[in-house]
Amino acid sequence: METRMIPDQSKDSPPFLDRSIGPLPVKIMYPYFSKLKIFLGALAFSFFAKGFSGSYMKSMSSQIERRFEISSSVVGIIDGSFEIGNLMVMVLVSYLGSKVHRPKVIAAGCLIMSFGTFLSLMPHFLMGRYNYERIPLTEDNSSTSLSACSLALPLHRPTLDAIEMTRELKNSGCEKAASSYLWIFVLMGNLLRGIGEAPIMPLGVSYVDDFAKEENSAFYIGTIRSSGMVGPTLGFLLGSFCANLWVDVGVVDLESLTINPKDARWVGAWWLGLVICGAVSFLASLPFWFFPYSLPKEGEERNLKKLSESSVTIQEDHCKIESPNQPQLKFSEAVKDFLPTLKKLLGNPVFLVYLSLTILQYNSMVGLLTFETKFMEQQFNVSVSRAIFLIGVILLPITILGMFLGGFIIKKFKLHITGMAKFGCATFIAAYLLNLLYFTCDCEVLQVAGLTVSYSGVKQSSFPKNNLIASCNSDCSCVLNQWDPVCGDNGITYMTACFAGCKSSIGTGKNMVFHNCSCVQVEGLESGNFSAVLGQCQRESCTKTFPYFLALLSTCALILALGGTPTYMIMFRSVSPDLKSFAVGIDALCGRILGGLPAPIYFGALIDQTCLKWGTKRCGGSGSCRVYDTKAFRNVYLGLIAGLRAGCCFLYIILFILIIKRFRPESNELIDLNSTEVPSRKGSTTVSKNENFPCAKALEANEETCM
Repeated sequence: METRMIPDQSKDSPPFLDRSIGPLPVKIMYPYFSKLKIFLGALAFSFFAKGFSGSYMKSMSSQIERRFEISSSVVGIIDGSFEIGNLMVMVLVSYLGSKVHRPKVIAAGCLIMSFGTFLSLMPHFLMGRYNYERIPLTEDNSSTSLSACSLALPLHRPTLDAIEMTRELKNSGCEKAASSYLWIFVLMGNLLRGIGEAPIMPLGVSYVDDFAKEENSAFYIGTIRSSGMVGPTLGFLLGSFCANLWVDVGVVDLESLTINPKDARWVGAWWLGLVICGAVSFLASLPFWFFPYSLPKEGEERNLKKLSESSVTIQEDHCKIESPNQPQLKFSEAVKDFLPTLKKLLGNPVFLVYLSLTILQYNSMVGLLTFETKFMEQQFNVSVSRAIFLIGVILLPITILGMFLGGFIIKKFKLHITGMAKFGCATFIAAYLLNLLYFTCDCEVLQVAGLTVSYSGVKQSSFPKNNLIASCNSDCSCVLNQWDPVCGDNGITYMTACFAGCKSSIGTGKNMVFHNCSCVQVEGLESGNFSAVLGQCQRESCTKTFPYFLALLSTCALILALGGTPTYMIMFRSVSPDLKSFAVGIDALCGRILGGLPAPIYFGALIDQTCLKWGTKRCGGSGSCRVYDTKAFRNVYLGLIAGLRAGCCFLYIILFILIIKRFRPESNELIDLNSTEVPSRKGSTTVSKNENFPCAKALEANEETCM
């Protein structure tokens, strides 16, 4: 048999080698090569889908807070529910990653993401129209002048009495509207999104790393992550568009609104973008149903040209039948091996320090992404929609560029793990030093009469509630807990036109102007017809410093993103190949449970402490915050981020020292690690093929026979 096969192959070999050496590799390699590339494209789109819906939900946090009249800490709990969903399945998915059909698990996860997104938008169709807090003035079609002060007495008293009556009437439905527990639907939808997203990163990245060349792996992963960042960019742009639309768009006459998108009571069409996000997640699931359990190692398809076409077909058919059964493992055996595997992984000091670094980075990044739009709104006097738009157009594209360049640098200069650690450490410390300059972007506190300044304009730290009433408005019987701000000619904001002592008004809707305001006093003028317009006063100094803050933020984002991909690749190069998938899962798990979950909660709770004026729900009770102490907000928000990143700098230095000691060129451990990862260069082709190519043993046997 052997003597017959060899002459036959020798007869066929010359034509293949001389005449068909070009077409033959193309015929055999192209399907496998294209499958890996197609998988890279499908995985990039799934990264896009999860980033698209995730960033949209982040951008809508302020709208959800105002629509459901909840505090920032509750918004943090809703945001953290996504991380809870991840925790439910992350360990199991990552540990059993190499033992399950990874593409199909990713497909199922995308479907769950889609269902969770559609569940989150249900409250919009279950709740009534949004009625924002405003002063109860009656208007008619005539030009009759209405008073917010003297004529407010008969209007305000029945309103207060009506509120007390509705509290007592259990069947009125007011308590149900006030409690507004429908935000739980958003929480549950976020929970399902977290469950669905869990398998995408650990299974997808490990799948690529298993079947790609070592020198291409970092570039592929960096490209996937950077292309996936297009999702957050478009998600923020969609959030900016929806935030600029009224929540009940198409149902309410927009001309009747007295507020604009810059008002703290404005609620955008938060539900509209969720429809698009759910559809995108569904489309992302479709390609993964058609991928095989495993692919040939990239570059090893060339071995097929040494075989006859018939023997290759037989061996491939044999492997297709048996290879799925090889990694099968009983659940009881997997559970028994879990703790020893975890102990082995955490016993790696490089991975342990990297894990601690990841946790601190998660805390700072999640806190920043959750409340960055609120910070821009309160600190620099920009609307939420504009803040979201700027993040999507400027900040995220720069981050994408940095991540792509980081992966390209690794490929171009062939950085080893020591070079990656040095590059990541240097970039992060440079970004941290620039991060300290954020504190120079100071902005004055909004001047609100009775809250931050006296009615005479004297700035003070705080005021008790009874200081809201002054001699100029003591006869107006103003409601203390209302917030319908007006801006006086003197540049001071008043909680309502009643607190400004306004006796008359002209116009309707957004164009209403109040006149004869007794509390509005312009310096240098003793008397006159002082007026006030709807809305808060603009802070010009804050608007001027915003471009500098945005430039600084973009520079820091670029530097951080440059070192992001090299730092991420340290994890793959510091653990053994059989622990890669498990390491990715543990990294994501710990980052979410100790970073993604608590960060929005304690960030939101501390930000709530800087609130000066809380809104009031329609049937009583505290709503969302209307005015913050911007200086305290800045110190809390930026101080938390700076403190967390200071810890990251310390851990980066420790990580770099450990890697230098363990992986220095003369270390035997480094040589062993390289020989394990790339054994083909030393001639140990058997180990390489067994780990990376299911049919390696059969192909090797044929090669020996042919020789």
